[in-house]
Amino acid sequence: MSSTLLPRLPLATLAIAALGCFAVHASAGTVSRLTPPSELFSSGNAEPVIARFLPGQLFDLQATVQPDAGQAITNFSFFIDGAPVTSRADPKIFARTSIVTETGPAATCIDPVTGKTTGKSGCVLVAGLPANTAVISHRGFSLGVPGVRKLEVSALQSDGKLIHATGNFEIVGVDKSSGKVAKNIIIFLGDGMGAAHRTAARIMARGYAQGKAKGLLTMDTFPDTGMVMTASLNSIVTDSAPGMQNYVTGNKANNNQEGVFPDDTLDAFDNPRVEYLSEYLHALQGKSLGVVTTADVFDATPASMAIHTSARGNGTGIVDQFLDDRQLTGLSVLMGGGRKWFLPNVSNSVSPQPANGSQRRAANDYVLPDDVVAGWGAAKGALDPARDLIGDFQSAGFAYAPDKTTLDKAFQSRVPDRLLGLFAYSNMNVAYDKIAGRRGHGAVVDAFGFPDQPMLDEMTDKALQVLAKDGRGFVAMIEGASIDKQAHLMDSDRWPLEVIEFDRAIAVGKAFAEKHPDTLIIVTADHECSGAAIIGASTATAAALQVNPAAGASVVGTYDAAKFPKYAIADDGYPVTTNIDHKMLIGYGANADRYETWLSSAFPTKDSQQPFPPGDSPADPGVRNKDIGFLISGQVPGDQAVHTATDVPLSAYGRGSRLFHGVFDNTDVFFKVGQAAVGGVE
Repeated sequence: MSSTLLPRLPLATLAIAALGCFAVHASAGTVSRLTPPSELFSSGNAEPVIARFLPGQLFDLQATVQPDAGQAITNFSFFIDGAPVTSRADPKIFARTSIVTETGPAATCIDPVTGKTTGKSGCVLVAGLPANTAVISHRGFSLGVPGVRKLEVSALQSDGKLIHATGNFEIVGVDKSSGKVAKNIIIFLGDGMGAAHRTAARIMARGYAQGKAKGLLTMDTFPDTGMVMTASLNSIVTDSAPGMQNYVTGNKANNNQEGVFPDDTLDAFDNPRVEYLSEYLHALQGKSLGVVTTADVFDATPASMAIHTSARGNGTGIVDQFLDDRQLTGLSVLMGGGRKWFLPNVSNSVSPQPANGSQRRAANDYVLPDDVVAGWGAAKGALDPARDLIGDFQSAGFAYAPDKTTLDKAFQSRVPDRLLGLFAYSNMNVAYDKIAGRRGHGAVVDAFGFPDQPMLDEMTDKALQVLAKDGRGFVAMIEGASIDKQAHLMDSDRWPLEVIEFDRAIAVGKAFAEKHPDTLIIVTADHECSGAAIIGASTATAAALQVNPAAGASVVGTYDAAKFPKYAIADDGYPVTTNIDHKMLIGYGANADRYETWLSSAFPTKDSQQPFPPGDSPADPGVRNKDIGFLISGQVPGDQAVHTATDVPLSAYGRGSRLFHGVFDNTDVFFKVGQAAVGGVE
């Protein structure tokens, strides 16, 4: 779907040719946004180049144009290095273009509760823009020749005057001169996992003797390590949506946005798109996609492998897009929680909640505009809360597993060609509680209603078996999601076990790569969460803390007093208990108020995404242990710890791992993977 540049002529001549035979005069109107984003447009500086793409990678061109008072935009053209790429004369190109204004069809105005059209006008563009503003788009553009390119837009007013703006972007070349390509790409994403999270898991799972670790985590054994800068397009502190998608599009996104650039329309699914690694390598090499997570599959990290939306919370449209655009991504495996989005909601009800737990809503579904469908070959979409999405996945050839037992049975006679696993209504239970259930203490998993959930390493093993069936290779993302979720909640007993579970999955991936040396594995995080720090160890015994939990404020042993906490590890690979004598103590640098006892909580803190949360779960860290613990005052608003802007480590193994060293931006990872997968490495 690349666009052919028209012959190079002076811009004024091209503007007349592209827009029609009009007298070209300067307008006082302005272009308030030009996409892809650039410093050249924003500040007038040619460096740094913000938007970068691999040769042939698809992306959208878009501008927000504010014409002179009383005027309207009637036509437009985008130019690359002076040559037009938008033309009314070519029906195929014209079909991929649009002009969106406040006078658009009322069908774009959806009531957030009923999901029905309101018939209102003036709800198409964001508030604060002049009434005659137009958002102009050219969808599905690409270029194959490397280099920094000049991007220009000219928009024609109804009085014949032109509005003009300039930006730039870069096509990053791939060296194909030597080396072998990485056939399989596995990204292990520890959500929120900073250096302290890794260290805490190593202390707990391996132990120390006279200052030396008695063993390493699997991720510690990877030969190449770098540090990643994690900022999003609009903040030094990223959320998980751009935190993941920046790795796999090569471009920055705003917080809460996935696979898109920001725009000035209210529609969450019509933002200018940028092609994902999965889409790019599926189109180029036929690779499959696998997404495995311990979170709800609609969550920011899994969705940021394949989904294009500016609203990470629009679960119905997100899960529908997974299936309906599988021909673009090569999706073959999708596993995690999130069954609530797949179950039909016949009434489209918000309240009362459907008895089956369905959260499908027309209000967070989508119908794509025609130019996006034409430019990307994407499914149109529909507002269909009553859709049985599990049934549709099965009709598309996916084996479905609602629990570990069914998952294991699906592999008894043959490895499925495609696999869908949904093991909870929303986020899966964390390792701490799943392991307790397997040890005969199932109060938590029973209360959630899902006592038979697989561990992440078990899911990883099954996913890689399915993906390995396709001889063209694959892209897989395996997420340890609740490292982040439990760090937000400052649950210092649960998130270390999440890192241990995550590392056990990495061991499965490493064993796969040892058998398939054309595999590249990356282990990293989308951001750091909570400002976690290992501050020392308790000077008290577990029994003493049980007797007087409020005394915990005076038991923090620092420096020499910390010594070396010793956790006994059971045969299943997890601590027998985290309530040991002289246990490791965790502090937080980005914390909200919490009451602390330094002891584990019987039930995890409430997960607001669960449709049927257990009544025994504390509402938030501000009330957890309130009657028995001591208060630690926070320094951030709200009731949870927050993400930080701290760089995160990245470790790499396998073919192309030596590309990952030093300090680099999260978007650089995309181009390093592109070199390994397309150009090859020594």
